[in-house]
Amino acid sequence: MDRLDAFKTIAAQASRGELSFPANVNASLRLQQALSDPDCHVEAAAKLIQADPLLAARSVAIANSVAYNRSGTEISSVRAAVQRLGVRTLQSLVAALIVRQIGSQVTDPGLLAKINQLWEHTAHVAALSQVIARRVTHVDPDTALFAGIMHEVAGFYMLSCAGDFPEVMEGEPEDWVEHGEVDIGRGVLTKLGVPDGVYKAIESMWIGLRALPPETLGDTLLLANDLSPVHSPLYQRPGATTLQGARTIDFVVGEGTLHAIMSESAQEVQSLYAVLML
Repeated sequence: MDRLDAFKTIAAQASRGELSFPANVNASLRLQQALSDPDCHVEAAAKLIQADPLLAARSVAIANSVAYNRSGTEISSVRAAVQRLGVRTLQSLVAALIVRQIGSQVTDPGLLAKINQLWEHTAHVAALSQVIARRVTHVDPDTALFAGIMHEVAGFYMLSCAGDFPEVMEGEPEDWVEHGEVDIGRGVLTKLGVPDGVYKAIESMWIGLRALPPETLGDTLLLANDLSPVHSPLYQRPGATTLQGARTIDFVVGEGTLHAIMSESAQEVQSLYAVLML
């Protein structure tokens, strides 16, 4: 089997919903579904989060981050964290857990290095997306945080399959964009129940066209991707903004500029990134 056949096989399985996830992913998906219930209120959400020590710690940490702790008052309980964050931010934390769990059974050092770099990139994009949404594009910041966390989920799934399909790590890097990312991504996003608006924003990333100044959720993701100080270890499209080139991106936003806004928001971005890296 060559690389393209491996991509086609994984994509066909994904399109049928036949994805191979570690058991802990399925448990996290059940938690995500419970949090998505309109009748899931603060007390119920707090109980669900408290049942997972890692999520409980992350919830308190993100509630105390600069981005969410505007008053400067630290909290120490999960219930207080849930009240401050709201259920939608908790869903993003569960999504982050799911994405990281997808590659949790990988043991090959080379693949692990790529997975770790891909998560660093993802955490930067998610943190940047939340701030850009709130300060620049004025799309919903909670949705932008969630979309940033999910935007490379196809890559995580592909890397998790590399043990059974080693061919995916061979051949030309651009094969991933041309033959793997979209088809595998659609299957994984559908299986994970990603909302349609987020799905379409991630699809716009696959196309790679964005407006400046940015306006949509897709534009928000693309700008965050450009500004991320850590690139994805997977193939970068021709014409993608280099790290050096990203520093030159600037435009007027209201009475300020992108550079000024991102400088003012640097601590918020760093605090969100730090929590996602826990």
